Amino acid sequence: MNWIGETFTSDAGWDHLERLVDIGNRMAGSPGEREALAATRDALDGVGARNASVDDFEIQGWVRGTSAVETPDGDADCIALPRSPAGAVEAPLVDCGDGLPDDFADADLDSAIALVSAGVPDYYDRFIHRREKYYRAVEAGAVGFVFRNHAPGCLAPTGSVGTDADPIGPIPAVGVSREAGLRLARRHAGDQVRLRVDCETPRATSGVVRADIGPDTDRAVYLTSHVDAHDIAEGAVDNAAGTATVLEITRALLDRDATLDRRVRIVCFGAEEVRLRGSKREADLIDPDAIQAVVNCDGVCRGRTLQYYTHGFDALAAAVERVADRFGHPATVRPTQHPHSDHWPFVARGIPAILVSSDDGDRGRGWGHTRADTLDKLERRTLREGAILLTALVADLAAADRIERRDPDAVAADLDAQDLAPGMRVTGDWPFATEGTF
Repeated sequence: MNWIGETFTSDAGWDHLERLVDIGNRMAGSPGEREALAATRDALDGVGARNASVDDFEIQGWVRGTSAVETPDGDADCIALPRSPAGAVEAPLVDCGDGLPDDFADADLDSAIALVSAGVPDYYDRFIHRREKYYRAVEAGAVGFVFRNHAPGCLAPTGSVGTDADPIGPIPAVGVSREAGLRLARRHAGDQVRLRVDCETPRATSGVVRADIGPDTDRAVYLTSHVDAHDIAEGAVDNAAGTATVLEITRALLDRDATLDRRVRIVCFGAEEVRLRGSKREADLIDPDAIQAVVNCDGVCRGRTLQYYTHGFDALAAAVERVADRFGHPATVRPTQHPHSDHWPFVARGIPAILVSSDDGDRGRGWGHTRADTLDKLERRTLREGAILLTALVADLAAADRIERRDPDAVAADLDAQDLAPGMRVTGDWPFATEGTF
């Protein structure tokens, strides 16, 4: 068990975390993302993984300019949402509250600018993603979109819009702080306001880092994260911490007393924040039978209790429980679907996959997608503890018998039963050719 002590004193993961956040802008397709991909490749090579490389691919780029919400008594501070189109619109401002489906049905948004909260009230039974709110506003006839943070602190939220078919969204979109948004609603609901976004939309290049450890078996456990982050902050929690944890797990797996029963393929994706472009491409390239399971780290280190979305795969939930019992450590297991990170393109194909995040009691993103997603919010202890638990989980899954796949029809049925399907259809995220066939 020496590997546990080594992991609890290792600085490999934390050093890489600092390396990533110090790059600055890691927006998909940016020079910073390229630097982060190369640094992650080199770090994996440095801890002993083999065949570490970066595989490039083209994406739709987006480069921030200036933006504004202009009102009769001055401008509201705002930031453009990535993949918003450039343009300016002048129209009545309509407050759509929390942006629940009924809020859009009740509002008159034809040729209006929609003001929508990022939050979801506690009484509502599911999370509503930013893009669902954006495209519901578009469907209702809105010509502009203002996304208001639900959390205090004068922090404007970011997050991309656009679809696979049309990577640049149809209407200009900005994020404003809770304080600015509430002030807009109080003073200017119903008034003519002007929304302006300047940006550039060049072609760009992203990439995927791959490396291997363990025996050269046909089937592998995939250990994944994403390297990119939004350009307004360090992207510490989302998701430098996830990639740093993957590196620490890799080091620990190589340092364990026992050898791995199966190959572990480490895959660190670019372009997660823009419609999961890296992981969708990866899922298209590989033979599903070559994957034993996927363990995706996104949002770890926010809190000491790890949260596992197991997507209806009972064998994955059982593995999490085994590890939690072995270490006497709490774990939150959620068997429901969560279609918003790099595990999802695999789940949609029926491949067993876990999303690992943190259970910190916050239904939203916390500091994520704001300027406050910085290194000072994280602790070495939390990263090390999580790496120990996930090292044991990956080794457990590598030793397990073949884990049964799910029929994509069953995954689609889960999405319907959990009321996630309507929003995914609105945003163009429904990954099935028909009502339940991939």
